Amino acid sequence: MTEPNELKVEALLDIINSSARKAMAEYKNTGHGVPGIDAGTFHPLDFATDTLALRKAIRLLEGACEQLNTILAPPQRTVNNFVHNYNWACIDVAVESHIADVLDKHPDGLSLDVLADAANLDKTKIARVLRVLALRGCFKEVKRDVFANTRLSLVLKATNNVGFWIKFQREYPKYAAVLYETMVDQEFARSDKLERAPRAFALAKEGKNNSFWEMDGEARDIFHKAMMGYSEMQDSSAVLHHYPWDNVSSVVDIGSGTGAMSIPLAKMFPHLRIINQDLPETIRLSRNTWETKFPELLLDGRVEFVPLNFLEELPVVGKDVYYLRSIIHDWPDEESKVILRNVRKAMGPNSRVLIHECVLSRGFEGPDLGANESSADHKAPEPTLLNFGSHTTYQSDMLMWLLFNGKERTLKEFKDIGASADLVLTQTYDLVGTMLLEFRIAQD
Repeated sequence: MTEPNELKVEALLDIINSSARKAMAEYKNTGHGVPGIDAGTFHPLDFATDTLALRKAIRLLEGACEQLNTILAPPQRTVNNFVHNYNWACIDVAVESHIADVLDKHPDGLSLDVLADAANLDKTKIARVLRVLALRGCFKEVKRDVFANTRLSLVLKATNNVGFWIKFQREYPKYAAVLYETMVDQEFARSDKLERAPRAFALAKEGKNNSFWEMDGEARDIFHKAMMGYSEMQDSSAVLHHYPWDNVSSVVDIGSGTGAMSIPLAKMFPHLRIINQDLPETIRLSRNTWETKFPELLLDGRVEFVPLNFLEELPVVGKDVYYLRSIIHDWPDEESKVILRNVRKAMGPNSRVLIHECVLSRGFEGPDLGANESSADHKAPEPTLLNFGSHTTYQSDMLMWLLFNGKERTLKEFKDIGASADLVLTQTYDLVGTMLLEFRIAQD
């Protein structure tokens, strides 16, 4: 007789097998086959704007594999793996020393001697870093002491926005290192204010008190490129394909940055009138980005740039859609409610608010949240864990805490802060990693 726990393992194996085959099919459908772990070029699917089917398969694959390891491995091994991981430090070395850029000129590989000279690093130490990363398919040792790029390491090039996302996170480990201290400190422990975030605690130890948003020109440029990289990693472009934009005439992109979403939106839907709104210095940078890189999108006057402090001012009034991507999670509940109330005051009777964020799943939460699910596969199959076993949204939640005392939220939490602004959740779109939440004005 098969034991219940053995049945769970078999079910996980089935999920791994079926989801891997679905992922393989997505690659093969492009006509280019499945990429190799040591491929030295990108796969065409890597540049696709809609990879939702692939990402859904990978979400199941990752969750099932991780859960299977947790079940079958000794617990002390699993716990050790939680903390005994320095891939992030090795990636940081690779990004800061531009290893991928150097190797890009040598597709057949470069010897450690030459590579170390080019990066101005010790040969033995750079070898240790590269071998750690090569174990995960990031760089490859083509023969002894000769390394080359792989599809993974190519995203670390200076021309890739993902590299800026990695560069922007260099300081984050020291914020995490003081987490427990902030949880027992008298001033920080029970505060959700921005100035009581772990980041502020760590910087105060160094005699600093600068706000996260206080950036010089170079830091601001890195930040906005990092946000572009974040958008690519989250496949935010899926929203272009899975929301009915044809039924929309005007969009206000609140906290638009330099156009991570509004630029592709303007390209794909030429009928849309788009208003970019952000702080004045960001709007100046945004306008320059559009004028320099996408001047053709500005010729017909359908794109506007309007400064906005969304905590103090209303966005442009009476538009169809108010879009907020990765905005609400930066803020505690009270500030989030202020932002949504300001948006609500600007809305017309048929306006919609689109919140594009990570969404947490939690146990023991009621299934009926008042929104019509847009896909049948939103919930993880048994026996995978909540969030399909994926830890990425919970790690993002930790990051928001470390930086801002912000947080990722459950659907119920989004529904509650929406209700404070007289908004009701009407539709959800599972975009894998993130969700698009549509709110409308509550009807009496």
